[in-house]
Amino acid sequence: MASAKGNFLKSLWPSSLKGQVLLTIALSLLAAQAFSAVLLYHAQHDRREAALVHAVAMRLFTATREAPPERLATESDGPIGNNGHLSTQRPRPELFGGPRTFRVEHLAASPLRAGEARSSDAENDLRSILNDQDVAVEDVVVIRRAVVDDPQTLRRLTRRSQLLGQPHSAVAESVIVAGVRKKNSAEWLVVRTPVPPYERALILSLIGQTILIYAVMVGVVALLLRRITRPLAALTTRLERFADTRDPGDPLEPQGPGDIRRLITAHNAMEGRIAALLDEKDVMLGAIGHDLKTPLAALRVRIESVADEEQRGRMARTIEDITRSLDDILSLARVGRPTDLREPNELSALIASVVEEYEDMGDPVELGATQRIVLSLRPTWMRRALRNLISNALRYGQRASVTLTREGEVAVITISDEGPGIADDQIARMLEPFTRGEPSRNSETGGAGLGLTLARAIAEQHGGTLTLSNLKDAQGHVTGLAAVLRLPL
Repeated sequence: MASAKGNFLKSLWPSSLKGQVLLTIALSLLAAQAFSAVLLYHAQHDRREAALVHAVAMRLFTATREAPPERLATESDGPIGNNGHLSTQRPRPELFGGPRTFRVEHLAASPLRAGEARSSDAENDLRSILNDQDVAVEDVVVIRRAVVDDPQTLRRLTRRSQLLGQPHSAVAESVIVAGVRKKNSAEWLVVRTPVPPYERALILSLIGQTILIYAVMVGVVALLLRRITRPLAALTTRLERFADTRDPGDPLEPQGPGDIRRLITAHNAMEGRIAALLDEKDVMLGAIGHDLKTPLAALRVRIESVADEEQRGRMARTIEDITRSLDDILSLARVGRPTDLREPNELSALIASVVEEYEDMGDPVELGATQRIVLSLRPTWMRRALRNLISNALRYGQRASVTLTREGEVAVITISDEGPGIADDQIARMLEPFTRGEPSRNSETGGAGLGLTLARAIAEQHGGTLTLSNLKDAQGHVTGLAAVLRLPL
């Protein structure tokens, strides 16, 4: 489960440099904006709470300087001001600009109800403000209620919302009820202050700032990354083409920032030197092949004058071995820079034609299951690779079986034998030049040790791979060797 989740997250992460940098910047900006929004929200909340507490304090301070009413009431007596004995000041017309602090009530009991939570911070702030104004208080209560749970506030806000033509929740969703009891007094001075809903403008402002920052930062970084990644992409394409064709072509024009331009200039110089070395190698090997084949041909003619037929046969076989090894060396040198172009071929038909060659010679080669796969390849080189692998299987395993399957977007050719296999620690070494499965240098039991190396080079020429593995039975005994040639479609 964890690995599946990790693979899913990995698939979401872009693979390109430009995508990774842009996504990293976007996530960093999102985290920074979220942190800033939290801090701004708390700061705004603290400021508004402080403003509400100061408004309550001013109303209570004014009430302490006024004459008390003739009698006290309780919070359940009904609407404030309806019977004329709860208010300390005249009713004011309510303004349409927003909720106002309601009139001060003189109650006989604390406004705190059973089960309600007190706001200790607000109580401490209110007590401190009143003490600074020389108002001695015995007890302070500050609580926050929903508007629907406070009948007095609900009636006032309902009337106001009817005048404004909007629900009371748009004016206030909660109310702060603050009450103080002065020293040596039994009455409570109570003030109700509606709490307006949080301003949506703040959220909209944060969203607008985030969008603006994203547009500016991501846009500027995208332009900068484009200036960097375009020459890198061109250089990558150039390297891939050079690796496939070994043809340098025209030098790549330096572009982009200074560091990238220096990289492209250095690459052009290195590519030119590599191409020159490859050309020099081809010329040298061609000259060696020509210079060696000429005396070998002369020797082949001269041995015809040898009277002893057995000695003449040995000489001829030696010359043929030298010629065959020389052909393998020249082929291995030329495989990296083929002159023939790729062309579409039906791979199963090509494999069948190679197997038929061996069947015509009476060799035990079997064509197993195949699939029709059309692949762009160089048929001459591919036949050479198949012949090398089949000949190697016949030499060391007596029999050979060839199959062709498709695994996704890869064509898989398997040549298996029934030989003794190869020690596990020697399998990788067998693909190196001049390495033989049979350690002697006897040409009767093996060639020069270039067959597998040439087959691997041909596979890589087509963008594929060649691997060797031992075949084992249920008991773990080696029953043969499998050479697997994988070619991408």
